[in-house]
Order: sequence, then C-alpha cells, then structure tokens
Amino acid sequence: MERRKFISASAAASVGIIACKNTNAMPQASNEKDSGLKGNINHSVCRWCYDKIPMEDFLKSLNELGIKAMDLTGPEDWPLMKKYGIHASMCWGAGKGILEGWNDPKLHDELIADYKRMIPIVAEAGYTNLICFSGNRNGMDDEEGLKNCAEGLKQIMPDAEKHGVVLQMELLNSKVDHADYMCDKSAWGVELCKQIGSEHFKLLYDIYHMQIMEGDIIRNIQDYHEYFGHYHTGGNPGRHEINETQELYYPAIMKAILDTGFKGYVAQEFIPTWDDKIAALKEGVTICDV
Repeated sequence: MERRKFISASAAASVGIIACKNTNAMPQASNEKDSGLKGNINHSVCRWCYDKIPMEDFLKSLNELGIKAMDLTGPEDWPLMKKYGIHASMCWGAGKGILEGWNDPKLHDELIADYKRMIPIVAEAGYTNLICFSGNRNGMDDEEGLKNCAEGLKQIMPDAEKHGVVLQMELLNSKVDHADYMCDKSAWGVELCKQIGSEHFKLLYDIYHMQIMEGDIIRNIQDYHEYFGHYHTGGNPGRHEINETQELYYPAIMKAILDTGFKGYVAQEFIPTWDDKIAALKEGVTICDV
C-alpha cells in the first residue's frame, strides 16, 4: 500500500475509537542485550512498510529484534502494541492527509477541531508525538503558506502544551514522491518552528526526502537539530534498503544525530525489497545501531 493511502485509511479508522487507558506507555520488552543492540539509538519502524505482515506477527518480530517502538499508528493499533510493549513513537489519526493541510486557511476550523479531539487521546494513551502536514501549494507561495500554517497551528499549541503532546510536521520531497508539497525544505520548516515558538511543535526530519531535496544531511542535522523532534530513514534512490546499494552512509548520519544529544526515536521507513522483510529490517537497524 502506498503511504498516502495508508495514512488516509488509518486516519479514518481512528475516528470514534477511544484510546485505552495508559498502563504501559513505554516499552516493557527490555531485550536490547538479547538482540545485540547497543542501546544508544531508540529504534522504531514505520508500520506501513510492513503492512502485509499481520500486526501481531510483526510485533513479535519487533520484540525479537529489540525494536522498541512503531511509527504511524492510531488508536486502533495501540491495545495490541501495548500487549507487546511496543511504544507508539509517532501517532496519527487527525488531519486530512498529506495533500490538504495547515497551509490552507479554509481548512483551519476542521483541522483545529480534529487535532483538539486527537491530542488528548494521544496523551491519555501515554504517547507524545502526533504527525501533521503542510499540504500542497496549489499555486500558493511559500511565504503565504508559512503564515497560514503558523496562524492555524498556534491555535492548537495550548492544547498540545497542556497535554504534553508534540505536533511534528514532516518534511517530504516534492520532486519524486509528493509533487507540490509545501514543507519540502529544512529552512522553511525551521522558520515555521520559529514563528510558532513552542517546544511542542517540531519537524519530523525524513533523511530520504531531504537527501532528494537538499542533501547536506549531516550539516543540516548539526545546524537545525533543535527543531528536529524525530527522524525517518530510507535509502536513496528508491526508498529501499539503507545498505551499500544506495548513496547515503547511515552510520555517519546516526553518529551525527547522537552527537546532538538527541534522545527521541529513529524510525526505519524504507520499503524492503528482500523476500525476507524482517531480515531486511534487522539489517537496517543494525546499520543504524552506532
């Protein structure tokens, strides 16, 4: 399933579902030693890349691999994740997906209501991060889009701050995968963070997407890390495995992230090409485990 379709389907499924009371917000499966992981990186994985694997089977595999968390899940997923001690490191369930977002003031009333509904659900379940999107330009210039996003998002910051939830806008490429998407450069996203002026708004820095749009990954991490609340991986070109078949050297990138003092999650978001999808995931985590 393509990610944008997965987002729309999952967001729709989350409407009306009440999150379970938090009893095990953080992972209980402390299996890093058994898996051989160093414990320096908080490893996560994006569910949509492995959606052909039944959820419970996938969660068992995460426990075996020592992966603590999973990205891009909603309330319908959380009870089973809690059973296996897997943290929801990037939640969704609010908004209209990638194409329609905060840069369109005509959507603000709907988005504000939806995020005000979802923020307490995320907090009640014991989670912190909730994804959001700028939306496509549709002829709008970047300055106007920046102003619109800031005006809309500022109206839900009190709710986010009250509940301890961090809204994270994802940086996506507009060259290959998400044509016309507005939040497609680090500098634009950083300026949005500055205009909003809250520690409860950050950027989800997707390494694959930003390699396509601007490169200079390590320098941008060093320069802008205070605005980055979460990271996604992926091999370029193709968003496949992050090994020697692609152009990015992930051990150096992970070291740069660690050197900033980052304590959040790094989620694997590559689409595996191997027949054994779990083996491909294990390789990716091992490469990033510096």
